[in-house]
Amino acid sequence: MTRTQRDLAALSRFVFRAPDWSVSLFGTLLVAAAVGVAAFDTGFALDDAYFGMLYVGVPTVVAAFLTAPLDRRLGGQFTYNRSALLAFVCELLAVAVLLVAAVVASVSSFGQPFVVDALLVALASIFALRLFVIVAVSRRSIAVAVVPASVQTVVAVAFVAAYDGTANYALLSLLCVIYAAAVSVFVFAIDRPWRRGHDVSVLDFVRGFVGHVAEGSSELEAFFEHLGEQAVVPVTVLCVRRLDGTEKARFVLPMVHPGPMGEIGGGNLPERIATATDGLAFVPHATAGHDFNLVTEREIDTLLAAARGAADRVTYTREATPSRRETEAESTFLGQAIDSDLILVGTHAPESADDVDFGVGLSIAAEAGRADADTVLLVDAHNCSDGLSERSGRIGPGSKRSFDMLDAAGRLADRLAAADRDALSVGVAWDETEWGQTDGIGPLGIRVAVFEVDGHRTAYVLIDGNNMEPGLRGALLSAIDADAAEIMTTDTHVVNTVDAANQVGDAIEGDQLVEVVTGLVDDAVDDLDPVEAGMATERAEVTVFGTDRTESLAATANAMVSMGGALLLVTVGAAMALSLLVFVFTG
Repeated sequence: MTRTQRDLAALSRFVFRAPDWSVSLFGTLLVAAAVGVAAFDTGFALDDAYFGMLYVGVPTVVAAFLTAPLDRRLGGQFTYNRSALLAFVCELLAVAVLLVAAVVASVSSFGQPFVVDALLVALASIFALRLFVIVAVSRRSIAVAVVPASVQTVVAVAFVAAYDGTANYALLSLLCVIYAAAVSVFVFAIDRPWRRGHDVSVLDFVRGFVGHVAEGSSELEAFFEHLGEQAVVPVTVLCVRRLDGTEKARFVLPMVHPGPMGEIGGGNLPERIATATDGLAFVPHATAGHDFNLVTEREIDTLLAAARGAADRVTYTREATPSRRETEAESTFLGQAIDSDLILVGTHAPESADDVDFGVGLSIAAEAGRADADTVLLVDAHNCSDGLSERSGRIGPGSKRSFDMLDAAGRLADRLAAADRDALSVGVAWDETEWGQTDGIGPLGIRVAVFEVDGHRTAYVLIDGNNMEPGLRGALLSAIDADAAEIMTTDTHVVNTVDAANQVGDAIEGDQLVEVVTGLVDDAVDDLDPVEAGMATERAEVTVFGTDRTESLAATANAMVSMGGALLLVTVGAAMALSLLVFVFTG
Protein backbone atom coordinates (compact mmCIF):
# COMPACT_ATOMS: atom_id res chain seq x y z
CA MET A 1 0.00 0.00 0.00
CA THR A 2 1.06 3.58 -0.50
CA ARG A 3 2.19 5.91 2.27
CA THR A 4 -1.21 7.64 2.43
CA GLN A 5 -3.01 4.29 2.56
CA ARG A 6 -0.69 3.14 5.34
CA ASP A 7 -1.51 6.30 7.28
CA LEU A 8 -5.21 5.66 6.75
CA ALA A 9 -4.81 2.05 7.88
CA ALA A 10 -3.14 3.31 11.03
CA LEU A 11 -6.39 5.11 11.90
CA SER A 12 -8.06 1.72 12.33
CA ARG A 13 -6.69 1.58 15.88
CA PHE A 14 -9.42 4.07 16.79
CA VAL A 15 -12.17 1.69 15.67
CA PHE A 16 -13.54 -0.12 18.71
CA ARG A 17 -16.85 -1.17 20.23
CA ALA A 18 -18.00 0.70 23.30
CA PRO A 19 -18.77 -1.37 26.42
CA ASP A 20 -22.32 -1.89 27.62
CA TRP A 21 -23.30 1.27 29.48
CA SER A 22 -25.08 -0.68 32.26
CA VAL A 23 -21.81 -2.45 33.04
CA SER A 24 -19.83 0.79 33.31
CA LEU A 25 -22.44 2.80 35.26
CA PHE A 26 -21.02 1.82 38.65
CA GLY A 27 -17.51 2.53 37.39
CA THR A 28 -18.62 6.04 36.37
CA LEU A 29 -19.67 6.91 39.93
CA LEU A 30 -16.59 5.23 41.38
CA VAL A 31 -14.24 7.26 39.16
CA ALA A 32 -16.11 10.45 40.09
CA ALA A 33 -15.76 9.65 43.80
CA ALA A 34 -12.06 8.99 43.42
CA VAL A 35 -11.41 12.26 41.59
CA GLY A 36 -13.44 14.07 44.26
CA VAL A 37 -11.08 12.79 46.95
CA ALA A 38 -8.10 13.88 44.86
CA ALA A 39 -9.39 17.33 43.84
CA PHE A 40 -11.50 18.69 46.69
CA ASP A 41 -10.37 19.53 50.21
CA THR A 42 -13.21 19.75 52.71
CA GLY A 43 -11.27 18.07 55.48
CA PHE A 44 -13.25 14.83 55.21
CA ALA A 45 -12.53 12.22 52.53
CA LEU A 46 -16.14 11.03 52.40
CA ASP A 47 -17.33 14.57 51.76
CA ASP A 48 -14.74 14.94 48.99
CA ALA A 49 -15.95 11.71 47.40
CA TYR A 50 -19.53 12.90 47.73
CA PHE A 51 -18.80 16.17 45.96
CA GLY A 52 -16.92 14.28 43.23
CA MET A 53 -19.96 12.11 42.53
CA LEU A 54 -22.28 15.12 42.79
CA TYR A 55 -20.33 17.44 40.48
CA VAL A 56 -19.00 14.84 38.02
CA GLY A 57 -20.68 11.43 38.38
CA VAL A 58 -24.37 12.30 38.71
CA PRO A 59 -24.32 14.82 35.79
CA THR A 60 -22.74 12.09 33.67
CA VAL A 61 -25.53 9.63 34.52
CA VAL A 62 -28.27 12.24 33.96
CA ALA A 63 -26.74 13.26 30.62
CA ALA A 64 -26.48 9.62 29.56
CA PHE A 65 -30.22 9.10 29.98
CA LEU A 66 -31.59 12.57 29.16
CA THR A 67 -29.62 13.62 26.06
CA ALA A 68 -31.20 11.12 23.66
CA PRO A 69 -34.90 11.90 24.30
CA LEU A 70 -34.21 15.64 24.44
CA ASP A 71 -32.27 15.55 21.16
CA ARG A 72 -34.98 13.48 19.47
CA ARG A 73 -37.69 15.90 20.56
CA LEU A 74 -35.73 18.54 18.65
CA GLY A 75 -35.53 16.36 15.51
CA GLY A 76 -32.15 14.75 16.20
CA GLN A 77 -30.96 11.14 15.93
CA PHE A 78 -29.18 10.49 19.21
CA THR A 79 -29.67 7.07 20.81
CA TYR A 80 -29.11 6.02 24.40
CA ASN A 81 -25.92 4.16 23.53
CA ARG A 82 -24.44 7.20 21.84
CA SER A 83 -25.62 9.43 24.66
CA ALA A 84 -23.98 7.18 27.25
CA LEU A 85 -20.71 6.98 25.33
CA LEU A 86 -20.55 10.77 24.93
CA ALA A 87 -21.37 11.40 28.61
CA PHE A 88 -18.64 9.00 29.72
CA VAL A 89 -16.01 10.59 27.47
CA CYS A 90 -16.97 13.99 28.83
CA GLU A 91 -16.60 12.67 32.36
CA LEU A 92 -13.06 11.59 31.55
CA LEU A 93 -12.36 15.12 30.29
CA ALA A 94 -13.62 16.60 33.57
CA VAL A 95 -11.58 14.10 35.56
CA ALA A 96 -8.41 15.03 33.67
CA VAL A 97 -8.94 18.78 34.22
CA LEU A 98 -9.69 18.36 37.92
CA LEU A 99 -6.68 16.13 38.52
CA VAL A 100 -4.37 18.68 36.89
CA ALA A 101 -5.99 21.45 38.92
CA ALA A 102 -5.56 19.45 42.13
CA VAL A 103 -1.86 18.98 41.46
CA VAL A 104 -1.40 22.69 40.71
CA ALA A 105 -3.35 23.71 43.83
CA SER A 106 -1.29 21.39 46.02
CA VAL A 107 2.06 22.86 44.93
CA SER A 108 0.98 26.51 44.77
CA SER A 109 -0.88 29.07 46.81
CA PHE A 110 -3.95 29.02 44.59
CA GLY A 111 -5.86 26.65 46.85
CA GLN A 112 -9.43 25.40 46.41
CA PRO A 113 -10.73 28.46 44.50
CA PHE A 114 -8.43 27.41 41.66
CA VAL A 115 -10.00 23.94 41.63
CA VAL A 116 -13.48 25.50 41.44
CA ASP A 117 -12.37 27.71 38.54
CA ALA A 118 -10.89 24.66 36.81
CA LEU A 119 -14.22 22.88 37.28
CA LEU A 120 -15.93 25.74 35.43
CA VAL A 121 -13.43 25.41 32.57
CA ALA A 122 -14.05 21.65 32.50
CA LEU A 123 -17.83 22.17 32.35
CA ALA A 124 -17.46 24.65 29.49
CA SER A 125 -15.14 22.24 27.67
CA ILE A 126 -17.66 19.43 28.14
CA PHE A 127 -20.32 21.65 26.62
CA ALA A 128 -18.09 22.35 23.59
CA LEU A 129 -17.30 18.67 23.01
CA ARG A 130 -20.93 17.64 23.33
CA LEU A 131 -21.95 20.45 20.99
CA PHE A 132 -19.55 19.25 18.29
CA VAL A 133 -20.65 15.60 18.51
CA ILE A 134 -24.37 16.38 18.62
CA VAL A 135 -24.07 18.71 15.62
CA ALA A 136 -22.25 15.92 13.75
CA VAL A 137 -24.57 13.07 14.72
CA SER A 138 -27.94 14.80 14.55
CA ARG A 139 -26.99 17.28 11.81
CA ARG A 140 -28.87 20.06 13.58
CA SER A 141 -27.83 23.72 13.67
CA ILE A 142 -25.57 24.81 16.49
CA ALA A 143 -28.40 26.94 17.91
CA VAL A 144 -30.66 23.86 18.20
CA ALA A 145 -27.87 21.50 19.34
CA VAL A 146 -27.04 23.83 22.26
CA VAL A 147 -30.05 22.50 24.18
CA PRO A 148 -29.09 18.79 24.44
CA ALA A 149 -25.40 19.69 24.50
CA SER A 150 -25.81 21.70 27.70
CA VAL A 151 -27.43 18.92 29.77
CA GLN A 152 -24.29 17.64 31.49
CA THR A 153 -23.01 21.15 32.18
CA VAL A 154 -26.34 22.49 33.45
CA VAL A 155 -26.87 19.57 35.86
CA ALA A 156 -23.37 19.99 37.25
CA VAL A 157 -23.86 23.74 37.62
CA ALA A 158 -27.10 23.17 39.52
CA PHE A 159 -25.28 21.07 42.10
CA VAL A 160 -22.38 23.49 42.31
CA ALA A 161 -24.85 26.33 42.87
CA ALA A 162 -26.53 24.39 45.66
CA TYR A 163 -23.33 23.58 47.53
CA ASP A 164 -20.82 26.30 46.57
CA GLY A 165 -22.00 29.86 46.25
CA THR A 166 -18.55 31.12 45.30
CA ALA A 167 -18.67 29.91 41.69
CA ASN A 168 -18.98 32.60 39.03
CA TYR A 169 -21.87 31.47 36.79
CA ALA A 170 -21.75 34.52 34.57
CA LEU A 171 -18.17 33.54 33.88
CA LEU A 172 -19.23 30.01 32.97
CA SER A 173 -21.89 31.34 30.60
CA LEU A 174 -19.34 33.56 28.87
CA LEU A 175 -16.92 30.63 28.57
CA CYS A 176 -19.64 28.51 26.96
CA VAL A 177 -20.33 31.25 24.41
CA ILE A 178 -16.62 31.47 23.58
CA TYR A 179 -16.31 27.70 23.23
CA ALA A 180 -19.45 27.46 21.08
CA ALA A 181 -17.95 30.03 18.71
CA ALA A 182 -14.73 28.02 18.62
CA VAL A 183 -16.69 24.87 17.73
CA SER A 184 -18.40 26.73 14.86
CA VAL A 185 -15.06 27.88 13.44
CA PHE A 186 -13.50 24.43 13.83
CA VAL A 187 -16.41 22.62 12.13
CA PHE A 188 -16.37 25.02 9.17
CA ALA A 189 -12.59 24.71 8.74
CA ILE A 190 -12.38 20.91 8.77
CA ASP A 191 -15.53 20.36 6.72
CA ARG A 192 -14.62 22.53 3.75
CA PRO A 193 -11.91 20.24 2.24
CA TRP A 194 -14.28 17.24 2.33
CA ARG A 195 -17.08 19.12 0.64
CA ARG A 196 -14.82 20.53 -2.06
CA GLY A 197 -12.87 17.32 -2.69
CA HIS A 198 -15.49 14.59 -2.23
CA ASP A 199 -18.87 16.34 -2.02
CA VAL A 200 -19.44 14.85 1.45
CA SER A 201 -19.35 16.29 4.93
CA VAL A 202 -16.82 15.20 7.49
CA LEU A 203 -19.68 15.42 9.99
CA ASP A 204 -21.24 12.43 8.24
CA PHE A 205 -18.03 10.52 8.95
CA VAL A 206 -18.10 11.60 12.62
CA ARG A 207 -21.74 10.52 12.90
CA GLY A 208 -20.98 7.16 11.32
CA PHE A 209 -17.95 6.64 13.53
CA VAL A 210 -19.87 7.43 16.73
CA GLY A 211 -22.69 5.15 15.63
CA HIS A 212 -20.33 2.30 14.83
CA VAL A 213 -18.46 2.61 18.12
CA ALA A 214 -21.55 3.06 20.28
CA GLU A 215 -23.89 0.49 18.76
CA GLY A 216 -22.44 -1.03 15.59
CA SER A 217 -24.65 0.98 13.23
CA SER A 218 -24.15 0.99 9.45
CA GLU A 219 -23.96 4.78 9.09
CA LEU A 220 -20.21 4.71 8.49
CA GLU A 221 -20.83 2.36 5.57
CA ALA A 222 -23.41 4.81 4.23
CA PHE A 223 -20.69 7.46 4.21
CA PHE A 224 -18.37 5.18 2.23
CA GLU A 225 -21.20 4.17 -0.11
CA HIS A 226 -21.66 7.79 -1.14
CA LEU A 227 -18.00 7.83 -2.21
CA GLY A 228 -18.03 4.48 -4.02
CA GLU A 229 -18.36 3.47 -7.65
CA GLN A 230 -19.65 0.40 -9.44
CA ALA A 231 -17.24 -2.35 -10.45
CA VAL A 232 -17.59 -5.75 -12.10
CA VAL A 233 -15.44 -8.36 -10.35
CA PRO A 234 -14.83 -12.06 -11.07
CA VAL A 235 -15.81 -14.57 -8.38
CA THR A 236 -14.02 -17.88 -8.91
CA VAL A 237 -14.83 -21.10 -7.06
CA LEU A 238 -13.06 -24.44 -6.86
CA CYS A 239 -15.46 -27.11 -5.63
CA VAL A 240 -14.19 -30.42 -4.26
CA ARG A 241 -16.67 -33.22 -3.58
CA ARG A 242 -16.47 -36.80 -2.47
CA LEU A 243 -17.42 -39.56 -4.87
CA ASP A 244 -20.78 -39.87 -3.09
CA GLY A 245 -21.59 -36.30 -4.16
CA THR A 246 -21.17 -34.54 -0.78
CA GLU A 247 -19.06 -31.39 -0.81
CA LYS A 248 -15.76 -31.68 1.02
CA ALA A 249 -14.17 -28.29 0.40
CA ARG A 250 -14.73 -25.13 -1.56
CA PHE A 251 -12.22 -22.44 -2.48
CA VAL A 252 -14.01 -19.10 -3.05
CA LEU A 253 -12.05 -16.20 -4.51
CA PRO A 254 -13.94 -12.94 -5.11
CA MET A 255 -11.60 -10.43 -6.73
CA VAL A 256 -12.07 -7.77 -4.07
CA HIS A 257 -10.11 -6.57 -1.07
CA PRO A 258 -11.33 -7.54 2.43
CA GLY A 259 -11.29 -4.05 3.93
CA PRO A 260 -11.27 -1.28 4.86
CA MET A 261 -11.19 -2.06 8.60
CA GLY A 262 -12.84 -4.16 11.28
CA GLU A 263 -16.22 -5.45 10.15
CA ILE A 264 -16.89 -2.35 8.07
CA GLY A 265 -17.51 -3.02 4.38
CA GLY A 266 -15.80 -6.27 3.40
CA GLY A 267 -13.53 -6.40 6.45
CA ASN A 268 -15.04 -9.71 7.58
CA LEU A 269 -15.50 -11.12 4.08
CA PRO A 270 -13.73 -14.47 4.72
CA GLU A 271 -16.00 -15.45 7.62
CA ARG A 272 -19.16 -14.41 5.78
CA ILE A 273 -18.23 -16.62 2.85
CA ALA A 274 -17.23 -19.51 5.09
CA THR A 275 -20.53 -19.56 6.95
CA ALA A 276 -22.42 -19.70 3.63
CA THR A 277 -20.51 -22.73 2.32
CA ASP A 278 -21.43 -26.40 2.80
CA GLY A 279 -17.94 -27.86 2.62
CA LEU A 280 -14.89 -26.54 4.45
CA ALA A 281 -14.40 -23.08 2.97
CA PHE A 282 -11.08 -21.61 1.91
CA VAL A 283 -11.16 -17.87 1.20
CA PRO A 284 -7.63 -16.80 0.25
CA HIS A 285 -6.61 -13.29 -0.77
CA ALA A 286 -7.30 -12.23 -4.35
CA THR A 287 -5.23 -9.90 -6.50
CA ALA A 288 -6.98 -6.68 -5.50
CA GLY A 289 -5.95 -3.65 -3.46
CA HIS A 290 -7.71 -1.08 -1.33
CA ASP A 291 -9.46 0.49 -4.32
CA PHE A 292 -11.56 -2.69 -4.35
CA ASN A 293 -12.75 -2.50 -0.74
CA LEU A 294 -16.49 -3.09 -0.54
CA VAL A 295 -18.26 0.01 0.73
CA THR A 296 -20.92 -1.88 2.70
CA GLU A 297 -21.35 -5.33 4.15
CA ARG A 298 -24.47 -5.73 2.00
CA GLU A 299 -22.24 -6.08 -1.05
CA ILE A 300 -21.04 -9.42 0.33
CA ASP A 301 -24.50 -10.87 -0.41
CA THR A 302 -23.92 -10.11 -4.11
CA LEU A 303 -20.61 -11.98 -4.01
CA LEU A 304 -22.23 -14.93 -2.23
CA ALA A 305 -24.89 -15.13 -4.93
CA ALA A 306 -22.20 -15.09 -7.63
CA ALA A 307 -20.28 -17.84 -5.81
CA ARG A 308 -23.41 -20.00 -5.67
CA GLY A 309 -24.01 -19.40 -9.35
CA ALA A 310 -20.45 -20.40 -10.21
CA ALA A 311 -20.69 -23.54 -8.05
CA ASP A 312 -23.86 -24.60 -9.88
CA ARG A 313 -21.99 -24.44 -13.21
CA VAL A 314 -18.95 -26.48 -12.15
CA THR A 315 -18.09 -29.47 -14.34
CA TYR A 316 -16.37 -32.07 -12.16
CA THR A 317 -13.38 -34.22 -13.03
CA ARG A 318 -11.04 -36.62 -11.26
CA GLU A 319 -8.06 -35.61 -13.38
CA ALA A 320 -5.35 -33.33 -11.95
CA THR A 321 -1.61 -32.77 -12.17
CA PRO A 322 0.95 -32.76 -9.39
CA SER A 323 1.90 -29.22 -8.39
CA ARG A 324 4.83 -27.36 -9.90
CA ARG A 325 6.67 -24.20 -8.92
CA GLU A 326 8.07 -21.44 -11.14
CA THR A 327 10.16 -18.43 -10.13
CA GLU A 328 11.14 -15.20 -11.89
CA ALA A 329 13.39 -12.87 -9.86
CA GLU A 330 11.51 -12.28 -6.58
CA SER A 331 8.18 -13.64 -7.87
CA THR A 332 7.20 -17.26 -7.31
CA PHE A 333 4.09 -19.26 -8.25
CA LEU A 334 2.97 -22.64 -7.01
CA GLY A 335 0.48 -24.11 -9.46
CA GLN A 336 -1.64 -27.16 -10.12
CA ALA A 337 -4.06 -28.08 -12.90
CA ILE A 338 -7.51 -29.56 -12.33
CA ASP A 339 -8.18 -30.94 -15.82
CA SER A 340 -8.01 -27.71 -17.90
CA ASP A 341 -8.40 -25.33 -14.94
CA LEU A 342 -5.50 -23.82 -13.00
CA ILE A 343 -4.71 -23.05 -9.36
CA LEU A 344 -1.96 -20.40 -9.16
CA VAL A 345 -0.65 -19.11 -5.84
CA GLY A 346 1.81 -16.22 -6.06
CA THR A 347 4.24 -14.88 -3.48
CA HIS A 348 7.35 -12.71 -3.22
CA ALA A 349 8.63 -14.24 -0.01
CA PRO A 350 11.18 -14.07 1.47
CA GLU A 351 10.96 -10.48 0.14
CA SER A 352 8.18 -8.27 1.50
CA ALA A 353 5.14 -7.29 -0.54
CA ASP A 354 1.59 -6.11 -0.11
CA ASP A 355 -1.44 -6.26 -2.40
CA VAL A 356 -1.31 -7.04 -6.11
CA ASP A 357 -3.42 -4.57 -8.10
CA PHE A 358 -6.65 -5.69 -9.75
CA GLY A 359 -5.37 -4.90 -13.24
CA VAL A 360 -2.16 -6.84 -12.68
CA GLY A 361 -4.16 -9.84 -11.53
CA LEU A 362 -6.36 -9.77 -14.63
CA SER A 363 -3.24 -9.64 -16.82
CA ILE A 364 -1.67 -12.61 -15.01
CA ALA A 365 -4.85 -14.66 -15.38
CA ALA A 366 -5.01 -13.77 -19.07
CA GLU A 367 -1.35 -14.76 -19.53
CA ALA A 368 -2.00 -18.12 -17.85
CA GLY A 369 -5.11 -18.57 -19.99
CA ARG A 370 -2.97 -18.57 -23.13
CA ALA A 371 -2.03 -22.16 -22.21
CA ASP A 372 -5.64 -23.20 -22.94
CA ALA A 373 -6.72 -22.86 -19.31
CA ASP A 374 -10.49 -22.53 -18.98
CA THR A 375 -10.57 -21.03 -15.48
CA VAL A 376 -7.76 -19.62 -13.34
CA LEU A 377 -7.97 -19.43 -9.54
CA LEU A 378 -5.31 -16.75 -8.98
CA VAL A 379 -4.33 -16.33 -5.32
CA ASP A 380 -2.11 -13.68 -3.79
CA ALA A 381 -0.52 -15.66 -0.94
CA HIS A 382 -0.02 -12.39 0.98
CA ASN A 383 2.48 -14.11 3.26
CA CYS A 384 5.46 -11.82 3.85
CA SER A 385 5.47 -8.21 4.97
CA ASP A 386 7.57 -6.04 7.24
CA GLY A 387 4.48 -4.14 8.35
CA LEU A 388 3.58 -0.68 7.13
CA SER A 389 7.01 0.32 5.85
CA GLU A 390 7.83 1.45 2.33
CA ARG A 391 9.37 -1.93 1.44
CA SER A 392 5.99 -3.67 1.61
CA GLY A 393 4.56 -1.78 -1.32
CA ARG A 394 1.71 -2.78 -3.61
CA ILE A 395 2.43 -4.37 -6.96
CA GLY A 396 0.97 -2.06 -9.56
CA PRO A 397 0.88 -2.01 -13.36
CA GLY A 398 4.24 -1.32 -14.97
CA SER A 399 6.29 -2.40 -11.95
CA LYS A 400 9.12 -4.87 -12.40
CA ARG A 401 7.40 -7.31 -10.08
CA SER A 402 4.24 -7.24 -12.19
CA PHE A 403 6.21 -8.35 -15.26
CA ASP A 404 8.08 -10.95 -13.21
CA MET A 405 4.73 -12.38 -12.12
CA LEU A 406 3.49 -12.43 -15.71
CA ASP A 407 6.56 -14.33 -16.88
CA ALA A 408 6.49 -16.85 -14.01
CA ALA A 409 2.74 -17.50 -14.35
CA GLY A 410 2.99 -17.91 -18.12
CA ARG A 411 5.80 -20.46 -17.94
CA LEU A 412 4.06 -22.36 -15.13
CA ALA A 413 0.79 -22.52 -17.08
CA ASP A 414 2.66 -23.99 -20.07
CA ARG A 415 4.31 -26.63 -17.87
CA LEU A 416 1.01 -27.61 -16.26
CA ALA A 417 -0.74 -27.81 -19.62
CA ALA A 418 1.82 -30.39 -20.74
CA ALA A 419 1.95 -32.31 -17.42
CA ASP A 420 0.49 -35.80 -16.97
CA ARG A 421 -2.81 -36.05 -15.14
CA ASP A 422 -3.97 -38.65 -12.66
CA ALA A 423 -6.71 -39.24 -10.10
CA LEU A 424 -7.06 -36.58 -7.40
CA SER A 425 -7.46 -37.18 -3.68
CA VAL A 426 -8.01 -34.37 -1.15
CA GLY A 427 -7.87 -34.19 2.63
CA VAL A 428 -8.79 -31.18 4.79
CA ALA A 429 -8.36 -30.09 8.39
CA TRP A 430 -9.36 -27.03 10.40
CA ASP A 431 -8.54 -25.57 13.79
CA GLU A 432 -10.12 -22.36 15.07
CA THR A 433 -7.04 -22.18 17.36
CA GLU A 434 -6.78 -20.68 20.82
CA TRP A 435 -5.70 -17.36 19.32
CA GLY A 436 -7.94 -14.40 18.56
CA GLN A 437 -7.94 -11.01 16.92
CA THR A 438 -5.45 -9.56 19.39
CA ASP A 439 -3.05 -12.28 18.22
CA GLY A 440 -3.62 -11.47 14.56
CA ILE A 441 -5.85 -14.50 13.92
CA GLY A 442 -9.43 -14.13 12.68
CA PRO A 443 -12.42 -16.40 13.41
CA LEU A 444 -11.57 -18.91 10.66
CA GLY A 445 -8.34 -19.91 12.41
CA ILE A 446 -6.09 -22.14 10.28
CA ARG A 447 -7.29 -24.37 7.45
CA VAL A 448 -5.32 -26.94 5.47
CA ALA A 449 -6.09 -28.77 2.23
CA VAL A 450 -3.76 -31.49 0.95
CA PHE A 451 -4.04 -32.39 -2.75
CA GLU A 452 -2.55 -35.76 -3.70
CA VAL A 453 -1.95 -36.84 -7.30
CA ASP A 454 0.00 -40.02 -8.10
CA GLY A 455 1.58 -39.98 -4.62
CA HIS A 456 2.63 -36.32 -4.89
CA ARG A 457 1.21 -34.24 -2.03
CA THR A 458 0.69 -30.49 -2.04
CA ALA A 459 -0.36 -28.71 1.15
CA TYR A 460 -2.31 -25.45 0.90
CA VAL A 461 -2.28 -23.76 4.31
CA LEU A 462 -4.66 -20.81 4.83
CA ILE A 463 -4.36 -18.64 7.93
CA ASP A 464 -7.15 -16.18 8.72
CA GLY A 465 -4.90 -13.16 9.19
CA ASN A 466 -3.48 -10.10 7.47
CA ASN A 467 -0.07 -10.95 5.99
CA MET A 468 2.85 -12.53 7.88
CA GLU A 469 6.09 -11.65 9.56
CA PRO A 470 9.17 -12.08 7.30
CA GLY A 471 10.77 -15.49 7.67
CA LEU A 472 7.72 -17.21 9.14
CA ARG A 473 6.59 -18.65 5.82
CA GLY A 474 10.00 -20.25 5.34
CA ALA A 475 9.92 -21.80 8.81
CA LEU A 476 6.48 -23.26 8.14
CA LEU A 477 7.42 -24.68 4.74
CA SER A 478 10.51 -26.32 6.20
CA ALA A 479 8.44 -28.07 8.85
CA ILE A 480 5.60 -29.31 6.62
CA ASP A 481 5.86 -32.94 5.52
CA ALA A 482 4.71 -32.66 1.90
CA ASP A 483 6.24 -32.64 -1.58
CA ALA A 484 5.15 -29.00 -2.00
CA ALA A 485 3.33 -26.44 0.08
CA GLU A 486 2.36 -22.79 0.24
CA ILE A 487 1.21 -20.60 3.10
CA MET A 488 -1.60 -18.13 2.44
CA THR A 489 -3.46 -15.53 4.49
CA THR A 490 -7.00 -14.31 3.98
CA ASP A 491 -6.05 -10.64 4.57
CA THR A 492 -9.05 -10.35 6.90
CA HIS A 493 -9.26 -6.85 8.35
CA VAL A 494 -11.09 -7.77 11.55
CA VAL A 495 -7.65 -8.01 13.18
CA ASN A 496 -6.78 -4.43 12.27
CA THR A 497 -8.92 -2.82 14.95
CA VAL A 498 -6.18 -3.96 17.34
CA ASP A 499 -3.30 -2.54 15.32
CA ALA A 500 -2.87 -1.19 11.80
CA ALA A 501 -0.67 -4.19 10.90
CA ASN A 502 -1.14 -6.93 13.55
CA GLN A 503 0.02 -9.55 11.08
CA VAL A 504 0.48 -13.26 11.68
CA GLY A 505 3.59 -13.93 13.75
CA ASP A 506 3.68 -10.50 15.34
CA ALA A 507 2.00 -11.65 18.56
CA ILE A 508 2.36 -15.42 18.18
CA GLU A 509 5.58 -17.33 18.68
CA GLY A 510 6.68 -18.95 15.42
CA ASP A 511 7.28 -22.33 17.06
CA GLN A 512 3.70 -22.43 18.34
CA LEU A 513 2.33 -21.69 14.89
CA VAL A 514 4.58 -24.32 13.30
CA GLU A 515 3.29 -26.92 15.76
CA VAL A 516 -0.35 -26.18 14.95
CA VAL A 517 0.18 -26.09 11.18
CA THR A 518 2.19 -29.30 10.98
CA GLY A 519 -0.42 -31.06 13.11
CA LEU A 520 -3.17 -29.90 10.76
CA VAL A 521 -1.21 -31.06 7.71
CA ASP A 522 -0.93 -34.52 9.28
CA ASP A 523 -4.68 -34.49 9.99
CA ALA A 524 -5.41 -33.51 6.40
CA VAL A 525 -3.23 -36.37 5.11
CA ASP A 526 -5.20 -38.78 7.31
CA ASP A 527 -8.39 -37.33 5.80
CA LEU A 528 -7.38 -38.01 2.16
CA ASP A 529 -10.29 -39.26 0.05
CA PRO A 530 -10.71 -39.82 -3.69
CA VAL A 531 -12.57 -36.78 -4.98
CA GLU A 532 -13.69 -34.98 -8.07
CA ALA A 533 -13.25 -31.24 -8.50
CA GLY A 534 -13.90 -28.39 -10.88
CA MET A 535 -13.85 -24.62 -11.24
CA ALA A 536 -16.11 -21.90 -12.59
CA THR A 537 -16.25 -18.10 -12.54
CA GLU A 538 -19.16 -15.67 -12.29
CA ARG A 539 -19.02 -11.88 -12.51
CA ALA A 540 -20.62 -9.73 -9.85
CA GLU A 541 -21.43 -6.04 -9.94
CA VAL A 542 -20.61 -4.43 -6.59
CA THR A 543 -19.90 -0.98 -5.19
CA VAL A 544 -16.28 -0.49 -4.18
CA PHE A 545 -14.22 2.48 -3.07
CA GLY A 546 -13.13 2.96 -6.67
CA THR A 547 -10.01 3.55 -8.68
CA ASP A 548 -7.83 6.15 -6.97
CA ARG A 549 -10.68 6.95 -4.55
CA THR A 550 -8.86 5.24 -1.70
CA GLU A 551 -5.76 7.29 -2.38
CA SER A 552 -7.77 10.50 -2.54
CA LEU A 553 -9.79 9.64 0.56
CA ALA A 554 -6.65 8.65 2.43
CA ALA A 555 -4.91 11.88 1.47
CA THR A 556 -7.88 13.97 2.63
CA ALA A 557 -8.30 12.00 5.85
CA ASN A 558 -4.60 12.18 6.68
CA ALA A 559 -4.52 15.91 5.93
CA MET A 560 -7.56 16.37 8.15
CA VAL A 561 -5.90 14.47 10.99
CA SER A 562 -2.63 16.40 10.77
CA MET A 563 -4.02 19.83 9.91
CA GLY A 564 -7.14 19.27 11.99
CA GLY A 565 -4.99 18.46 14.98
CA ALA A 566 -3.01 21.65 14.51
CA LEU A 567 -6.21 23.63 13.93
CA LEU A 568 -7.71 22.11 17.05
CA LEU A 569 -4.70 23.19 19.10
CA VAL A 570 -4.95 26.70 17.68
CA THR A 571 -8.69 26.85 18.31
CA VAL A 572 -8.40 25.49 21.83
CA GLY A 573 -5.44 27.76 22.51
CA ALA A 574 -7.36 30.82 21.35
CA ALA A 575 -10.42 29.83 23.38
CA MET A 576 -8.29 29.24 26.47
CA ALA A 577 -6.52 32.58 25.99
CA LEU A 578 -9.87 34.35 25.83
CA SER A 579 -10.95 32.38 28.87
CA LEU A 580 -7.88 33.57 30.75
CA LEU A 581 -8.66 37.16 29.82
CA VAL A 582 -12.20 36.66 31.03
CA PHE A 583 -10.89 35.30 34.33
CA VAL A 584 -8.56 38.30 34.70
CA PHE A 585 -11.19 40.95 34.00
CA THR A 586 -13.98 39.27 35.98
CA GLY A 587 -11.85 38.06 38.89
